[in-house]
Amino acid sequence: MKHTLSVLVEDESGALSRIAGLFARRGFNIDSLAVGPAEAAGRSRLTMVVEGDEQTLQQMTKQLDKLVNVLQVLDLSQRPAVERELMLMKVSAPASQRSGILELVQVFRAKVVDVADDALTLEVVGDPGKLVALERLMAPYGIEEIARTGKVALERASGVNTEMLKASSSGGRVPA
Repeated sequence: MKHTLSVLVEDESGALSRIAGLFARRGFNIDSLAVGPAEAAGRSRLTMVVEGDEQTLQQMTKQLDKLVNVLQVLDLSQRPAVERELMLMKVSAPASQRSGILELVQVFRAKVVDVADDALTLEVVGDPGKLVALERLMAPYGIEEIARTGKVALERASGVNTEMLKASSSGGRVPA
């Protein structure tokens, strides 16, 4: 199972390499990693997507907590969270195919950020599933390049679990 970890760390030279080294030494793979400044000066937030069972996740979390610069580790997979990713995609777009591509751009609420004679560069933000869906639909047009940021996530302040809401709106019942 994939887990999304939110790790709050003190900004200090080498903090990221210590975390990555910790995972590498223990043979854990990081599927996605995004790092940036957090809400307070001198702190950064790492959002990591890692794969493993509950036992492996507990081991990873304990190892992270032992690092001096780590202030907080949250497994957002078990909490209501907002998750987003940014993708830039350059698609082959000759004039004869451009209208079909632009229709998909609108459906996915993407943006065209660069136009060339035979290519369009798109920007799309959303949950990772949305990005994969757009990528699959653009594949027949010819994807020239893709760059993705990796997932960023925060726990929902409202506590509302949108995954549960999606299930209930598709005919499933919400547990009492």
